[in-house]
Amino acid sequence: MRQPRGDRGSGTVLVLGLVAVALVLATTLVGLGQVVAGRARAQTAADLAALAAATRLQTTADIGDACDLAGQVAARNGADLAGCAHEGGGVVQVTVAVPTPSGPTRTSARAGPSSAR
Repeated sequence: MRQPRGDRGSGTVLVLGLVAVALVLATTLVGLGQVVAGRARAQTAADLAALAAATRLQTTADIGDACDLAGQVAARNGADLAGCAHEGGGVVQVTVAVPTPSGPTRTSARAGPSSAR
């Protein structure tokens, strides 16, 4: 006579399920980490590009030249210049984009003389 197997082997199924959940969680955390790192890289690039453009604008008063410099600084920091505008009073606003696995991350920064607050 054959004996019923009962719950035999259910531990294997449980362990496989837990491993699958752990892999999904790890993949999600890695993706989130890449997005956060991309955002930080974009903010750094935007800040430096805006500072460079505002400094150049102080010496040349040519927004085209200042925005060219902002683009070069953004590129050196792994970002693409998405926008550059003179807001008056020597203040420059720069927008950059950094590619991430989930799409580009965009951020902006403003810089100018302290008298323009």
